[in-house]
Amino acid sequence: MSGGTDFRKLSAVSTASTAMCFEWPWQYNFPPFFTLQPNADTRQKQLAAWCSLALSYCRHHKLYTLDVMEAQESPVFNNKKIERKLSMEAIQVVFEELRKKGNLEWLDKNKSRCLVMWRRPEEWGKLIYQWVSKNGMVNSVFTLYELANGDDTEGEEFHSLEEWMLLRSLQALQTDGKAEIITMDDGKGVKFF
Repeated sequence: MSGGTDFRKLSAVSTASTAMCFEWPWQYNFPPFFTLQPNADTRQKQLAAWCSLALSYCRHHKLYTLDVMEAQESPVFNNKKIERKLSMEAIQVVFEELRKKGNLEWLDKNKSRCLVMWRRPEEWGKLIYQWVSKNGMVNSVFTLYELANGDDTEGEEFHSLEEWMLLRSLQALQTDGKAEIITMDDGKGVKFF
Protein backbone atom coordinates (compact mmCIF):
# COMPACT_ATOMS: atom_id res chain seq x y z
CA MET A 1 0.00 0.00 0.00
CA SER A 2 1.32 3.42 -0.83
CA GLY A 3 1.77 5.89 1.98
CA GLY A 4 -1.00 8.32 1.02
CA THR A 5 -1.89 11.41 2.97
CA ASP A 6 -2.86 10.81 6.55
CA PHE A 7 -4.05 12.77 9.57
CA ARG A 8 -0.47 13.46 10.69
CA LYS A 9 0.18 15.55 7.59
CA LEU A 10 -3.10 17.41 7.94
CA SER A 11 -2.86 17.99 11.70
CA ALA A 12 -0.27 20.66 11.02
CA VAL A 13 -2.88 22.57 9.07
CA SER A 14 -4.97 24.72 11.36
CA THR A 15 -8.71 24.29 11.50
CA ALA A 16 -9.16 27.87 10.31
CA SER A 17 -7.18 27.42 7.12
CA THR A 18 -8.74 23.99 6.48
CA ALA A 19 -12.20 25.53 6.99
CA MET A 20 -11.68 27.75 3.95
CA CYS A 21 -11.58 24.68 1.73
CA PHE A 22 -13.73 22.24 3.67
CA GLU A 23 -17.28 23.07 4.70
CA TRP A 24 -17.89 21.96 8.29
CA PRO A 25 -21.41 20.88 9.27
CA TRP A 26 -23.29 23.04 11.77
CA GLN A 27 -22.84 20.41 14.53
CA TYR A 28 -19.07 20.89 14.41
CA ASN A 29 -19.41 24.19 16.30
CA PHE A 30 -21.95 22.77 18.78
CA PRO A 31 -20.04 21.68 21.94
CA PRO A 32 -22.36 18.75 22.88
CA PHE A 33 -21.55 17.16 19.50
CA PHE A 34 -18.14 16.24 20.97
CA THR A 35 -19.69 14.15 23.79
CA LEU A 36 -21.49 10.91 22.95
CA GLN A 37 -25.09 11.37 23.97
CA PRO A 38 -26.75 8.86 26.35
CA ASN A 39 -30.17 8.81 24.63
CA ALA A 40 -30.17 5.99 22.04
CA ASP A 41 -32.05 7.94 19.33
CA THR A 42 -29.94 11.06 19.80
CA ARG A 43 -26.74 8.98 19.83
CA GLN A 44 -27.71 7.24 16.57
CA LYS A 45 -28.25 10.61 14.86
CA GLN A 46 -25.00 11.88 16.35
CA LEU A 47 -23.06 8.83 15.11
CA ALA A 48 -24.58 9.24 11.64
CA ALA A 49 -23.42 12.88 11.65
CA TRP A 50 -19.92 11.90 12.83
CA CYS A 51 -19.69 9.20 10.15
CA SER A 52 -20.81 11.65 7.49
CA LEU A 53 -18.31 14.27 8.71
CA ALA A 54 -15.40 11.79 8.83
CA LEU A 55 -16.16 10.45 5.33
CA SER A 56 -16.66 13.94 3.87
CA TYR A 57 -13.41 15.14 5.41
CA CYS A 58 -11.48 12.11 4.13
CA ARG A 59 -13.03 12.51 0.69
CA HIS A 60 -12.19 16.21 0.56
CA HIS A 61 -8.56 15.55 1.53
CA LYS A 62 -8.32 12.20 -0.35
CA LEU A 63 -7.40 10.33 2.82
CA TYR A 64 -7.40 6.54 2.57
CA THR A 65 -5.49 5.47 5.70
CA LEU A 66 -6.00 6.73 9.22
CA ASP A 67 -4.03 6.33 12.41
CA VAL A 68 -6.29 6.19 15.47
CA MET A 69 -3.81 7.92 17.80
CA GLU A 70 -3.41 10.80 15.36
CA ALA A 71 -7.15 11.07 14.78
CA GLN A 72 -7.82 12.76 18.11
CA GLU A 73 -5.52 15.65 17.20
CA SER A 74 -6.77 16.02 13.64
CA PRO A 75 -9.12 18.90 12.82
CA VAL A 76 -12.00 16.50 12.13
CA PHE A 77 -12.15 15.32 15.78
CA ASN A 78 -10.58 18.36 17.45
CA ASN A 79 -12.28 21.74 17.09
CA LYS A 80 -9.73 24.17 18.47
CA LYS A 81 -12.04 27.11 17.89
CA ILE A 82 -14.50 25.90 20.55
CA GLU A 83 -11.80 23.96 22.45
CA ARG A 84 -13.58 20.61 22.15
CA LYS A 85 -12.34 17.24 20.98
CA LEU A 86 -13.91 13.84 20.71
CA SER A 87 -12.55 11.32 23.24
CA MET A 88 -10.50 8.36 22.06
CA GLU A 89 -13.34 6.03 23.15
CA ALA A 90 -15.87 8.03 21.14
CA ILE A 91 -13.57 8.00 18.08
CA GLN A 92 -13.42 4.20 18.39
CA VAL A 93 -17.24 4.11 18.46
CA VAL A 94 -17.38 6.26 15.29
CA PHE A 95 -14.80 4.05 13.58
CA GLU A 96 -16.73 0.92 14.57
CA GLU A 97 -19.88 2.44 13.08
CA LEU A 98 -17.98 3.16 9.86
CA ARG A 99 -16.73 -0.45 9.85
CA LYS A 100 -20.29 -1.79 10.24
CA LYS A 101 -21.35 0.33 7.24
CA GLY A 102 -18.49 -1.05 5.12
CA ASN A 103 -16.54 2.22 5.02
CA LEU A 104 -13.62 1.17 7.20
CA GLU A 105 -11.30 -1.84 7.53
CA TRP A 106 -8.75 -2.36 10.25
CA LEU A 107 -5.15 -2.92 9.14
CA ASP A 108 -4.10 -4.60 12.39
CA LYS A 109 -5.47 -6.61 15.32
CA ASN A 110 -4.85 -3.71 17.72
CA LYS A 111 -7.12 -1.45 15.66
CA SER A 112 -4.51 1.29 15.52
CA ARG A 113 -4.57 1.92 11.73
CA CYS A 114 -7.37 1.55 9.24
CA LEU A 115 -8.34 1.93 5.63
CA VAL A 116 -11.17 4.37 5.07
CA MET A 117 -13.42 3.94 2.08
CA TRP A 118 -15.43 7.09 1.51
CA ARG A 119 -16.42 5.42 -1.74
CA ARG A 120 -16.70 1.62 -1.91
CA PRO A 121 -14.69 -0.41 -4.46
CA GLU A 122 -17.85 -1.17 -6.48
CA GLU A 123 -18.59 2.55 -6.72
CA TRP A 124 -15.03 3.32 -7.88
CA GLY A 125 -15.29 0.48 -10.38
CA LYS A 126 -18.48 1.93 -11.78
CA LEU A 127 -16.86 5.38 -12.19
CA ILE A 128 -13.81 3.89 -13.88
CA TYR A 129 -15.94 1.80 -16.24
CA GLN A 130 -18.12 4.81 -17.12
CA TRP A 131 -14.94 6.71 -18.05
CA VAL A 132 -13.66 3.78 -20.13
CA SER A 133 -16.99 3.49 -21.96
CA LYS A 134 -17.44 7.23 -22.45
CA ASN A 135 -13.97 7.48 -24.01
CA GLY A 136 -14.38 4.47 -26.30
CA MET A 137 -11.69 2.47 -24.53
CA VAL A 138 -13.54 -0.81 -24.08
CA ASN A 139 -11.21 -3.65 -25.20
CA SER A 140 -8.22 -1.51 -24.23
CA VAL A 141 -5.40 -2.46 -21.86
CA PHE A 142 -4.06 -0.07 -19.21
CA THR A 143 -1.33 -0.34 -16.62
CA LEU A 144 -2.52 0.49 -13.12
CA TYR A 145 -0.28 3.55 -13.22
CA GLU A 146 -1.85 4.83 -16.46
CA LEU A 147 -5.31 4.37 -15.02
CA ALA A 148 -4.68 6.10 -11.71
CA ASN A 149 -2.00 8.62 -12.65
CA GLY A 150 -1.95 8.99 -16.42
CA ASP A 151 -2.57 12.20 -18.32
CA ASP A 152 -5.79 10.75 -19.78
CA THR A 153 -7.38 10.42 -16.34
CA GLU A 154 -6.31 13.85 -15.08
CA GLY A 155 -9.39 15.57 -13.67
CA GLU A 156 -11.28 12.31 -13.10
CA GLU A 157 -12.37 11.50 -9.55
CA PHE A 158 -10.37 8.27 -9.59
CA HIS A 159 -7.14 10.05 -10.60
CA SER A 160 -4.51 9.44 -7.86
CA LEU A 161 -6.57 6.59 -6.39
CA GLU A 162 -4.34 4.51 -4.13
CA GLU A 163 -3.32 1.18 -5.65
CA TRP A 164 -5.04 -1.02 -3.03
CA MET A 165 -8.37 0.68 -3.74
CA LEU A 166 -7.79 0.65 -7.50
CA LEU A 167 -7.16 -3.11 -7.38
CA ARG A 168 -10.29 -3.71 -5.31
CA SER A 169 -12.29 -1.62 -7.77
CA LEU A 170 -10.95 -3.56 -10.71
CA GLN A 171 -11.64 -6.85 -8.90
CA ALA A 172 -15.26 -5.75 -8.56
CA LEU A 173 -15.37 -5.07 -12.32
CA GLN A 174 -13.71 -8.42 -12.97
CA THR A 175 -16.42 -10.15 -10.90
CA ASP A 176 -19.02 -8.39 -13.09
CA GLY A 177 -17.24 -9.58 -16.26
CA LYS A 178 -16.33 -6.02 -17.30
CA ALA A 179 -12.57 -6.28 -16.80
CA GLU A 180 -9.69 -8.66 -16.30
CA ILE A 181 -6.67 -7.89 -14.15
CA ILE A 182 -3.54 -9.05 -15.97
CA THR A 183 0.14 -9.36 -15.13
CA MET A 184 2.43 -7.30 -17.33
CA ASP A 185 6.22 -7.01 -17.53
CA ASP A 186 6.24 -3.91 -15.35
CA GLY A 187 3.48 -4.88 -12.93
CA LYS A 188 -0.27 -5.26 -13.13
CA GLY A 189 -2.63 -4.03 -15.78
CA VAL A 190 -6.27 -4.34 -16.72
CA LYS A 191 -8.21 -5.07 -19.87
CA PHE A 192 -11.77 -3.76 -20.09
CA PHE A 193 -14.60 -5.62 -21.86
